[in-house]
Amino acid sequence: MVVLLILNLPFAPLWAKLLNIPREYLYAGIALFACFGVYAASASLVDVVFMLALGVLGFAMRRYGVPLAPVLIAVILGPLAETSLRAAMNNSENNPLTLVSTPITLTLYFLLIVVIAISAYNKLRLRTSADL
Repeated sequence: MVVLLILNLPFAPLWAKLLNIPREYLYAGIALFACFGVYAASASLVDVVFMLALGVLGFAMRRYGVPLAPVLIAVILGPLAETSLRAAMNNSENNPLTLVSTPITLTLYFLLIVVIAISAYNKLRLRTSADL
């Protein structure tokens, strides 16, 4: 960490000058280096096309107001949740009631339903007040 500080301190004015670059050029440069990095990591054009498709999807989500954070959380935690569900089903001989068999799971499901109901109510209230 100290070495990084020593190396980057002389370059601080240079890093500050990066803020003067127009966003269009900055985004194009970042996209170019990202493509180089993906291709260098796997030497596969399929991965580059996949990266570009995900970039277009992310752009469309941002353009139409779809939040990106839940998608990122789902991508990161989804495989872990699937593995845990599969293990739970294997341990219970595929009995789905094992997912609601303890008081703590029932409490967590209840809290989840309450939070979803409150957020839906607030959203509907804001929508109706905006229409008036």
